[in-house]
Amino acid sequence: MKRNASKVTDETAALSTDVALGVTIPARHARGRLARLGPVLSEVLANHGYPPLIERLLAEALVLAALLGSQLKDPTGQTTLQAQTENGVVDLLVCDYLGGELRGYVRHDPDRLAEAGPNPSLFSLFGKGYLAITFDQPATDERYQGIVPLEGGSLAEAAESYFTQSEQIPSVVRLAAEKRDDGWSAGGLLFQHLPEGEEGRDRLHTRLDHPDWPHVATLAGSVRADELTDPALALDDLVWRLFHEEEEVRTLTPLRLAKGCRCDPDYVRSVIARFPEDERAAMVGDDGIIRVDCAFCSTSFPIALDEVS
Repeated sequence: MKRNASKVTDETAALSTDVALGVTIPARHARGRLARLGPVLSEVLANHGYPPLIERLLAEALVLAALLGSQLKDPTGQTTLQAQTENGVVDLLVCDYLGGELRGYVRHDPDRLAEAGPNPSLFSLFGKGYLAITFDQPATDERYQGIVPLEGGSLAEAAESYFTQSEQIPSVVRLAAEKRDDGWSAGGLLFQHLPEGEEGRDRLHTRLDHPDWPHVATLAGSVRADELTDPALALDDLVWRLFHEEEEVRTLTPLRLAKGCRCDPDYVRSVIARFPEDERAAMVGDDGIIRVDCAFCSTSFPIALDEVS
């Protein structure tokens, strides 16, 4: 395998955790993306106090958001992943990606979760639900959303269904999360068949039965969960393990990932200020303070009324 990089870096450790790495296999008309989260994931989960099963679910969803969002050509683009259900143990899961920053939260019923057992299926958690993925690219004023039923045995299978049904692009998705002594580690892989010739061609030109795709899908799908979550295994080395027999594989410039929540006191004040004066007065609690909670970072912002007048 010839290993090409669009930009060479000497930060080997940077390819181990809290990073996304793009991959292309030109001769096979395929592209891919690998991502792994470590300390960033621990930061996102720190304030929520979720049970381990919900932490694992959110960890995998955050990796999926990183895989999808890091493919955007617009650096100001945003990807939002939302799983919503009817009468499910989990009734809402939301993650988003913006400029390399990730945030997410899960709304669930703790009592029903306890009754679901140690290894509930995706259907047990979500019941009848759907997966919506939204791509916003302000630079080109483009917005695209796809919605598919939440089907399959895992979030990865639901994502594969999304690409097949909504995008018409053959895809392999693998997600894994493991809680270690020093916190959670989660990783994921997304490989897709490209329209022949150019990445930018219309998705309708993608052939679902392209002869090269089963080969790529088999190699990409052979990745193990422990390989995805191992922070000692650099992502470019993992690519080498999977595709070392290929004539040429190109790894792209790594993208650093971070925890990011766009709430802050100034932003909260600006939102409150948009409400009419009488509505702002109705928000004031018995202590004379308006309290605004952010579901993403589980932070409460106390705002005095005279700060937004």
